[in-house]
Amino acid sequence: MLVFWKKGYEAASIPDLLNAMGLSRSSLYETFTDKETLYAEALRHYKKVGQSKRELLAGATSAKEGIRQYFERHIAFAFDDNLPQGCLVTNAAVGLSSPDEPFRRAVRDSFEELERLFCELLRKGQQTGEIDPNQDIKTLSFLLLNLNHSINVVSKVETDKQRFHDMVNKVIEML
Repeated sequence: MLVFWKKGYEAASIPDLLNAMGLSRSSLYETFTDKETLYAEALRHYKKVGQSKRELLAGATSAKEGIRQYFERHIAFAFDDNLPQGCLVTNAAVGLSSPDEPFRRAVRDSFEELERLFCELLRKGQQTGEIDPNQDIKTLSFLLLNLNHSINVVSKVETDKQRFHDMVNKVIEML
């Protein structure tokens, strides 16, 4: 997973993958069939590892606090020196020039799931009076989805973590 995360699908060579996984070429092909299958498995594993972040949205009792906690964790991951920069899914979306439809579908499904979680939480916030009932929560959900992925991209070059926290706080104020 880390090789794809660091290098992207296209730049990740079979020797890179073999070296990182400690496998022989025959074991790689026996287990995963091909590079595309391994990449799809890496995307599934990445999504599973990141599920705790999404659970902050699903289990939140306050819309604004759930969104704040989600983005605090998200920003912490974006600036974690032990992880490659960005996000595997965001990087996959940015580099979608050549992977086939299953990759596009996996990325689209990931985006749609996160947008749905934001929408459900905002809807709860409207029901409790925390979010203005006149707000278009579908548009706000799409805004939050894009905020999520923009953090992944911009954090590769912007090193002031506080700017990201300030941005998230401003967006939450606007809700």
